[in-house]
Amino acid sequence: MPPSDRPPPSGLAYRGRLAPSPTGYLHLGHARTFWIAAERARQAGGALILRSEDLDAVRFRLDFAAAMLEDLRWVGLAWQEGPDVGGPYGPYRQSERRAFYRAALEQLHAAGQIFPCTRSRRDVLEAIGAPHEQPGADDEPVYPREFRPPADAPLPPLGDILSVNWRLRVPDDVRIDFTDDRAGPQSAISGRDFGDFLVWRKDDVPSYQLACVVDDAAMGITEVVRGADLIQSTFRQILLYRALGKPTPAFYHCPLMLDAKGERLAKRHDALSLRTLRQGGMPPGKIIADFGKTP
Repeated sequence: MPPSDRPPPSGLAYRGRLAPSPTGYLHLGHARTFWIAAERARQAGGALILRSEDLDAVRFRLDFAAAMLEDLRWVGLAWQEGPDVGGPYGPYRQSERRAFYRAALEQLHAAGQIFPCTRSRRDVLEAIGAPHEQPGADDEPVYPREFRPPADAPLPPLGDILSVNWRLRVPDDVRIDFTDDRAGPQSAISGRDFGDFLVWRKDDVPSYQLACVVDDAAMGITEVVRGADLIQSTFRQILLYRALGKPTPAFYHCPLMLDAKGERLAKRHDALSLRTLRQGGMPPGKIIADFGKTP
């Protein structure tokens, strides 16, 4: 059976993951989150999988892809499956997994759970009374219900090449709960706290939400460890797991690392990138020691 056709692993064995994106050099915040993920996998006696989330063709660079693997190994992390070591549930680069995402999109389309959208982000912001988006806002604004087509409207075919956005039709006013293994109980109301969200973009690329869910399900991930800024994404992804008939993993959202001004670290913080620290002679053991106690 080819690796791409293998069913996801079953059972209760822990499977965690690292999911870096090669759109810049990884910084200390990435390293701490990935270190926590690695520690949780180690403590559970499980496996750690590395997946390169390289769907961003605009910002993706081959040198960043190579650097992220080198820098993560330099800081002391190791994984049992990944683009550099292989494994039974590859490929481990999202750019090579398009067929998986397209199959999921077609499943959602066949079930009538998605709809095409020609509205721009500005249209959405203006409709909800926020024409001037806050600088740095990186979450989807709540999609107005009046923008969605009627539930019984004919659904156009997908076509081989997609040139409009496709959104998941979320249920109205449904409470979604999950207990985060670090942040505790979390709750949101679909249609109010978040709306119909993108699953495929008009540049014919799957959204982060869809690609993440499809990959974590296919690779049998039992716990997702990532930054606290993605808690809101978890509610959307829970709906996708349900829509696709996949088991939902556990979640552990790490606190974000801040700079001296109290702003969260980003890839623009070159002075705190692993590559800069490495080139400056920083011992990797000191970086790990500074992360504090294991989770």
